[in-house]
Amino acid sequence: MPVSTVTSPPSRALLDVRALTKRFPVRGARGHLYAVDDVSFSIVAGECFGLVGESGCGKSTLVRLIARLLDFDDGRIVFDGQDIGTVPALRFAGTPARGRIQMVFQDPADSLNPRFTAFDTIAEPLRRLGPPDGRARIAERVRELADLCGLPRELLGRFPHQLSGGQQQRVGIARAIALEPKLLILDEPTSALDVSVQAVILHLLAELRERLGMSYLFVSHDLNVVRLFADWVLVMYLGKIVEQGPSDEIFDRSRHPYTRALVSAAPVLDPGARKPRLRLQGEPRSPIDPSPSVCRFYGRCPDGFDRCEREMPVLRSSGNGRHQAACHLLEGEHLERSLGR
Repeated sequence: MPVSTVTSPPSRALLDVRALTKRFPVRGARGHLYAVDDVSFSIVAGECFGLVGESGCGKSTLVRLIARLLDFDDGRIVFDGQDIGTVPALRFAGTPARGRIQMVFQDPADSLNPRFTAFDTIAEPLRRLGPPDGRARIAERVRELADLCGLPRELLGRFPHQLSGGQQQRVGIARAIALEPKLLILDEPTSALDVSVQAVILHLLAELRERLGMSYLFVSHDLNVVRLFADWVLVMYLGKIVEQGPSDEIFDRSRHPYTRALVSAAPVLDPGARKPRLRLQGEPRSPIDPSPSVCRFYGRCPDGFDRCEREMPVLRSSGNGRHQAACHLLEGEHLERSLGR
């Protein structure tokens, strides 16, 4: 099936996701688990877009939908002017668009074929999706990519189990950038690595972004890394977007109670800069057939009130209009501003 060309709504958007929804059937029972529910956002070319939230909020499912490793139930994914959601995930791997969206996985050991040497791992996308170059040109390109990612050439003949965690991740990164993608999805790229190695890999990713002009979709539990790395941040909770905006505003002027709780739990080096931690009470609501009329955060939210139980809040603009949060409390603030109070 060919990839149909459309005009992406935001003129400068590299990626535009609209009303994306993914439901998984619950085995042995009726109903569906809503992993991603009516999610919309855009990524501008050259931007690093951070994605944060608790485990189980839908981050990994969302990035796999965008990378076209999973099919979605509803919505639209427009990438680089093409509606890539019209192509089933099983067929997408054979389309030219596959090379323009690549992914670096969380665990480098699990994401590398144990039967492939580092050389073959990096060369594989070039052989499958690259131009019909000969062996010599592919070998030259693999060596260039190894140099670019700081992987010594003498390690190219080794298998994954013969490499350290940091070296394995360098192989994964070299493989991901082999086809010069426009969007690189980073799914917890350093969480499986030692702390000292994490800093080196993050520095490498920052250098590659500047040098190659790629956009990043950066998924992480480490809020301090996201704050340092991302230009824009999206916060998810139980499959929904609860807040999004410029990184400094998300961390310094959080508007949603859930985001404030996340930020308050992040480690701070300077004890004097630490703010009181906001501890959430209660249990998360079930993601199985959730009510469309109840705020997903209701029951844990310290600011929840009756309306939250009967009406789902929608994303509202705050401040300069670029910062959005889904909370009924913001409606009162907008009303007061409009009345000049």
